[in-house]
Amino acid sequence: MEPKHDHSGHVHNNMRLEEIQAQLSQIFAKLEHDVPLHLFLSDDKESPFNQAAREILQTISRISPRIKVLEHGLDDDLAKEKGITSSPTILFDPDHYGLRWMGAPLGEEGRMFIEALVMLGNRKSDLSEQSRRILEKIASPRHVQVFVSMTCPYCPQQAMNVLKTVVARPDLITLDIVDVQSNPDLTDRYSAYSTPMTYANDEFIGKGAQPEELFLSSLEKLEEQTIFIPDVDAEEVETDLLIIGGGPAGLSAGIYAARAGLNAAVLERGVLGGLVATTPEVENYPGIARVGGKTLVEIMVAHALEYCKIFPGEDAVRITVGERFEVQTTRRRFLTKVVLLATGADHKHLHIPGEERLGGRGVSYCATCDGPQFQGKKVILVGGGNGAVTEALHLKNIDVDITLVHRRDKLRAQEHLAKKLQAENIPVLWNTEVKEIRGEARVEEVELVDNRSGETTTTKLDGIFISIGYQPEVELARQAGVELTDDGYIKSDRRHRTSVPGIYAAGDVEGQFKQIVTAAAYGSEAAMAIFEDLINPYWTAS
Repeated sequence: MEPKHDHSGHVHNNMRLEEIQAQLSQIFAKLEHDVPLHLFLSDDKESPFNQAAREILQTISRISPRIKVLEHGLDDDLAKEKGITSSPTILFDPDHYGLRWMGAPLGEEGRMFIEALVMLGNRKSDLSEQSRRILEKIASPRHVQVFVSMTCPYCPQQAMNVLKTVVARPDLITLDIVDVQSNPDLTDRYSAYSTPMTYANDEFIGKGAQPEELFLSSLEKLEEQTIFIPDVDAEEVETDLLIIGGGPAGLSAGIYAARAGLNAAVLERGVLGGLVATTPEVENYPGIARVGGKTLVEIMVAHALEYCKIFPGEDAVRITVGERFEVQTTRRRFLTKVVLLATGADHKHLHIPGEERLGGRGVSYCATCDGPQFQGKKVILVGGGNGAVTEALHLKNIDVDITLVHRRDKLRAQEHLAKKLQAENIPVLWNTEVKEIRGEARVEEVELVDNRSGETTTTKLDGIFISIGYQPEVELARQAGVELTDDGYIKSDRRHRTSVPGIYAAGDVEGQFKQIVTAAAYGSEAAMAIFEDLINPYWTAS
């Protein structure tokens, strides 16, 4: 007899599959135009990418009559006409668009694939007004290549940035979405070892997920831009509370503020969930013993959306202090009674020769995003805390030849993680620091120094992952005149008030414990304090 738990699992999986197909059926029923998909495959029937691409496209075509799939070999006339030589490759509606997907839409790429079908099927780009203004300035063609990975949560945002321009100007913009795992030769040629990475007309224009307008600015100038200032005021939004930052602190604050009756909105310039979205595995979040970071973020975002508005991909440019705060973003202006800064923290850098120059070309700060590209290759991971050990275990699990490098003689990670590291036979170089990262187009070697003896050694390798902690995102706070601590975090009191009346802070940016549960707790605590202060504003007290 079949075990009961296995049978239940199969039933649950089948129900889940039927549920997904029903949701897709509803989505695709609203498509206004057909989306023909041309799938090009080699004769390699054993290729898992070929099999996956065929199964996914056949399933999608059965769900909607609007999506028609035509299969080709690499030696047929259309393949030769379009210059297609890799398998699998998908052409989307080639009579109207120049969009080529090189790979199978698995994992995070699956979400991109569905969004692409919807956008192409409705032929609406949904570009912001600011982005349209920039696009109008581009007079010559742009061929864009976005290198993506099925494990990268940042990739969908960047790919959709480009796709919007393809839909808006199909006569001007063409796009190749390149899966790095199924196209290793092309990945090597461009040294695209950190995803997403974007090129236009063979010029590097962006690493990571950019806000939409910043991407358009990079596309126009054909070089990476680091800041975008809107040239005109766009839509104006009024709120009681504007939360800047969509990590656990910001999302929790949005929920609790709205539940208290406040009109609250959340801004997030990057990926919702912040660093949690790139965490391979979260352990012991209350009520959940073990969960993928991206899954936990999706649960949080879905919950927050029930209560407050979220503005993703929107960067706060400046805060003007006044009777009401004016917050200018890359897309619009917010007028708000109070501001909560939940801007979190970003990865610390080593600040050594070669680190910045080879960033994305073997230097990585995200094992979840970039680890699969190093399967079977030799890398080191720098760090000794919980995050570093968790990422080392993740890399080992996906068949990366990993060595941990730690500057001390003992790990800072929790004991159970240290034991896992030992059980997995992951070597550790103790009392060792990286002095320099070397290579021409990509990482080739590192120089290590023993910080006790001063002895240096050179090690040949393919990549280096850096996980040495975080630095707070305080530039916006500094610009608004908010006082910082000696360690560079936002200085706040027990009610999360900062030195500027009406501006609050919550989460990692305050320098608290770097735990998801504490960030969420501080966000909810700040929201309740704000609610009470709006009833009895302390800044008006005589």
